[in-house]
Amino acid sequence: MNYSTTSQASIYFSAPNYSSQPISENNNKPHECNIEEAETSLQGSDSLNCEEARAVLGRYEYQAGNIEAALRVFDGIDISAVTPKIKISLNGVGKPPNSSNNYAAPPFSLNTVGLLLEAAYLKSKSLQNIGRYKEAAESCKVILDIIESSLPDGLPEDLDTDHKLQETVSNVVELLPYLWQLANLHHEAILSYRKAILHHWKYLNNQTIAKIQKEFAIFLLYCGGEEAYPPNLVFQIDSLFIPKNSIEEAILLLMILLTKVSLKEIKFDPSVLDHLSYALSISDGLAFLGQELEALLPGIIDDNEKYLLLALCYYGQGENLSALNLLKNLYENENPNCGLALLMASKIYGENSNSTEAVITAKRAIQVLKHKCHEIIGVGHYFLGVSLSAYSRLAVTDLERVNRQHEALECLETAGRLTRTVDSRILYDLSLENAEERKLDAALVYVNRLLNLEGGSNLKGWMLLARILSAQNRFRDSESIINAALDQTEKWDQGELLRTKAKLQLAQGEVKHAIQTYTHILAVLQVKYTRFGITNKYLEEVGDRRLELYIWNDLATVYISLSQWHDAEACLVKSKAIRNYSASTRHTIGLLYEAKGLYKEALKAYKHALDVDPIHVQSLVSMAVVFRKLGGQSGPTARSFLNEALRVDMMHSSAWYNLGLLLKDEGPMCLREAVDCFEAAGVLKETEPIEPFR
Repeated sequence: MNYSTTSQASIYFSAPNYSSQPISENNNKPHECNIEEAETSLQGSDSLNCEEARAVLGRYEYQAGNIEAALRVFDGIDISAVTPKIKISLNGVGKPPNSSNNYAAPPFSLNTVGLLLEAAYLKSKSLQNIGRYKEAAESCKVILDIIESSLPDGLPEDLDTDHKLQETVSNVVELLPYLWQLANLHHEAILSYRKAILHHWKYLNNQTIAKIQKEFAIFLLYCGGEEAYPPNLVFQIDSLFIPKNSIEEAILLLMILLTKVSLKEIKFDPSVLDHLSYALSISDGLAFLGQELEALLPGIIDDNEKYLLLALCYYGQGENLSALNLLKNLYENENPNCGLALLMASKIYGENSNSTEAVITAKRAIQVLKHKCHEIIGVGHYFLGVSLSAYSRLAVTDLERVNRQHEALECLETAGRLTRTVDSRILYDLSLENAEERKLDAALVYVNRLLNLEGGSNLKGWMLLARILSAQNRFRDSESIINAALDQTEKWDQGELLRTKAKLQLAQGEVKHAIQTYTHILAVLQVKYTRFGITNKYLEEVGDRRLELYIWNDLATVYISLSQWHDAEACLVKSKAIRNYSASTRHTIGLLYEAKGLYKEALKAYKHALDVDPIHVQSLVSMAVVFRKLGGQSGPTARSFLNEALRVDMMHSSAWYNLGLLLKDEGPMCLREAVDCFEAAGVLKETEPIEPFR
């Protein structure tokens, strides 16, 4: 059959009623009688072959919303049979006819080709609608394979821009990667995205290409598998950056989009910056994010948002002072939208032990954000509670300290209510604050809720639970918790847990088992150092070396209690080799001298410990104990050390007990005060954890 360019299909395909209707499920549905008339007319036409007729009828059914009927019609089109003729027709597009009179017309007109390819596209859409995603993707891929093999350089630039063939191919380029995603074929989706971006699709405008690049970046970021399917280029230009994994490829795409924004090739999309911020934050690239932000032209994003993001970048790199300077520019000028800046400043101040400024900024943040959502206000109350807790430890009087602690706990409880107790940070600090105030039942409720929320993945939560149980004298239960945590922790990270276990064993009188546990930790640490080739300089900067120092001091203390002086001295040699001037080490040396009756040497060691850490509570108490033992006129000096120890830690039972002894020695006038001190010491001793809660 001869397919002339004036066939009925071509006339219909290029008619206004056709070209004005975009391919969409939202088109107005043709009247049913019109569909029937079209079927009768087309089926009786001698100028259409079966494939063309089905393409037109299938389009009618699809636009009418009769998806299954449309699919039955499209299934009757043998696209593979007409593919050779489509390719021959496309190969002739844009080529001038030969001067010879023997020039043969292509088998199909361009309009007919567009009609058949559109049918394949609508078949894909129909398959997508009924959930047959893989078949839909394969139908789409056929279209692109035909176009790429026939027109490797794309459609000619002089082709009518309103032509339906361009619209169909453009739709297919966007749809195919999405269909592969729906079919859970991630590798095929990535290849389709790359082809869509890199192929010569001359009829895709900048905004459409940008949309595909953004969707591809999002897919790479969140599809799972950081190392999945890195690009495999056939050739590589020297110094050309080649992404090594999906995250790097996503970052590259997002940075290209920002560059296009700066060149004013596309409109700015705020979500691009959001995704880039996330990608760089998880790949230690905050410095690059800061550079990108500074490179953005003025007016692309709001200056306040820009300063806030830059402050986050500085904070993530540990440049807290630079971050605070930027934040101050936002909230010191009474900016009405400075709530987030105030929250962030409060957090930074709190982490840098400036609890006064942390409290002030947190209170201002709550005031500014009072009409915002409950969750963000809850975060403000959380920062205020944490800051007040730290601020209470700086209080001069006991009354001031108690009031601040009470206010801190109220703020944390408010934060918990506003965030519906689903924020693990708030639950942890609620449990910690209650535990420090010896409200152990409440602390236990919050820490259990924390562990349930995080599925037992938070090591800090396990440690806090074990300490709370030890404060309730439930040493066996506490040890069981530690054992459960050990089962879920990699052996290289078990040091703190094992140290706590050793202390629990000591509390139960199992000295031999405790020594074995300490020895086991030291052996694991030595294997770790050897296996990973960790240098001494690096070890000084990480927790393992500090942990080792504490373990040697713990062991020395155990041997001192057993009067095994030689073993204690050997342990102290080890700890001094790690860090000679450590408050913990110097205090343990003082304990050894004190146990031997060498009080002057003990005082010298304790003084060295306080030179290193002036608020080292154990050394303050030990100084007072030795002064009391020396007798004479040393009572007031001893009392001053104990008062300082209680100022730092009101809950220290040994400080209260030794203060009671001093008051008792002063005679009947101070007996009542001494009794109060003994009572306080007794109550606190009953609820004292195996290790400090904080």
